[in-house]
Amino acid sequence: MNFFDGIISITGIGFLMLVVFIVAGLGYLLGRVTVKGVSLGTAGVFIVALLIGAMVFTVDGTNLVTENFGTRAELAKNYFKIIENLGLILFVTSVGFIAGPNFFSSLKKNFKSYALLSLLIIILGGLTTIFCIKVFGCDAAMAVGLLSGALTSTPAFSAAKDTLSSVYEGNADKISEMEDIVTVGHGIAYLFGVVGVVLFVQVIPKILRANLDEERKKIASVDTGASKDEGRKFFNIDNFGLAAFAIAVVIGMLVGGIKIPMGKSSFSLGTTGGCLLASLVVAHFGHFGALSMKPEKKMLELFREFGLMAFLIGAGIPGGASFVKYFKPELFLYGVIMTLVPMIVGFFIAKYIIKLPLFNNLGGITGGMTSTPALGTLINVAKTDDVASAYAAAYPIALISIVLVSQFIITNFS
Repeated sequence: MNFFDGIISITGIGFLMLVVFIVAGLGYLLGRVTVKGVSLGTAGVFIVALLIGAMVFTVDGTNLVTENFGTRAELAKNYFKIIENLGLILFVTSVGFIAGPNFFSSLKKNFKSYALLSLLIIILGGLTTIFCIKVFGCDAAMAVGLLSGALTSTPAFSAAKDTLSSVYEGNADKISEMEDIVTVGHGIAYLFGVVGVVLFVQVIPKILRANLDEERKKIASVDTGASKDEGRKFFNIDNFGLAAFAIAVVIGMLVGGIKIPMGKSSFSLGTTGGCLLASLVVAHFGHFGALSMKPEKKMLELFREFGLMAFLIGAGIPGGASFVKYFKPELFLYGVIMTLVPMIVGFFIAKYIIKLPLFNNLGGITGGMTSTPALGTLINVAKTDDVASAYAAAYPIALISIVLVSQFIITNFS
């Protein structure tokens, strides 16, 4: 039996592709809806993906797709993960290439500010999580799952599950049970974790009545270093720079897969951190000997948007499939708190104490919240790619910090 049984035969991968493009089309239409100058933008794709996941890819779904690909739930869990990871690779690598020429020079000026902002955001998130455990009686595994979803942090999600193996060593059934709880918490909080930050970076400039042209001028502008290679001829493997892009991805995935022992678990940059770091470094140098490593700007912009869309579809459909089954209002509320408190308090500290300009501030917030979708929205709001440098500077500190905080909470409050 297939989705259009008796009318159209579309099964397996064909069915998956059909869903992807239906979600993309409807999601962009929803994203164009504007209320008082605020819209979901590409995050509209995520909302539609959640709805499709809830309506079509149920957790306990029967075999309605194809006997070769299993149930709709299995299709959502397994095959959409490929789309999610592909989208993430395309997005962060594009961001790294775009931000790379200015990144390291800008980092010298602002690293302390972005590092402090990231640490504050993660510490506030951790304290909020502990508050939910102590005051509301939220289970520690559930609370850390909620935190990882509230900050849209896959490394925190993975670290929490890894740490459970140490806490409940030898009790396989308990470990499996707690891992499921972490997974449920992550899924419940992920929705507002995405949408909340996307709306925040749009609303704040309007509330402050910021002059966007003036704010763009305040973003650190530094020499890209392009002049030192002026007049030198470089060899391009292809016309668009696809080979250079692919080389950066391969390097990034290898670097991201390196595991570093950390407490009772281990830490790695993962696909996101590895590809971001590799593309930043490759873009900074711009070439390997006579080989050009500069993809075309238009191609990078296309990959950035397409990657973000694919990431949101790949994450949204499985999230929607489990959201309805496990949703509880109080858990969703805890996730909302874990998103809002670090984000809002972090913004005001960055504005009034660290004194970062608006777009540097919001770029740092998206990095500190590890929010890939919000960065895409902020680039559209600011109408400049320079905000990606702030994201890239704040992101690594946040990545490491959230892993440590998740391990600490699981170890001490389980």
